[in-house]
Amino acid sequence: MGMKTKIALGAVVGIAVIGAMSANSGDGDGDGKSDGRTSASAGEKSGDGAKADGGKADGASDAKPAEDKAVEKASQAEQFKAFVQKNGSPNEKDAVSHVTKVQGADEQNDILDAADVYTDFTGGIMGEGTGPAKLIASAFADWKDSENGLVTIYDAEGELLGNGQF
Repeated sequence: MGMKTKIALGAVVGIAVIGAMSANSGDGDGDGKSDGRTSASAGEKSGDGAKADGGKADGASDAKPAEDKAVEKASQAEQFKAFVQKNGSPNEKDAVSHVTKVQGADEQNDILDAADVYTDFTGGIMGEGTGPAKLIASAFADWKDSENGLVTIYDAEGELLGNGQF
């Protein structure tokens, strides 16, 4: 092989190695938080009464009550609908029954919070969903509170229906 070929091949191998290392280095969010994943060897070496799977060796459980697990496992849309069923007006309950998906409601920083609510309405801003969109935004403001939050309501095709502050 010629000298140029060896250099090019070395560069390609180097880039591949760097790419593989960066892909295996974690989720890359850079905030330094631990996501709770541990290797089996780390759990075996700890010797503090913990099993490798994170459970206690003495049979004690760190399990939360069943109702807390149910709330955590429910999607944001299900949590929102449950809140409105419990606390909303009849008109809000009817409007929120059309909600199919909620995004961005779980983590807030009170600086610029944005949440998206998707519905099964059709027709965009000129369709039937603009009135209920205001009710959905109002109910969302009752459910979540932020110093600077904006909730946007979309129809089934992803077109804007309305928005409101929360």
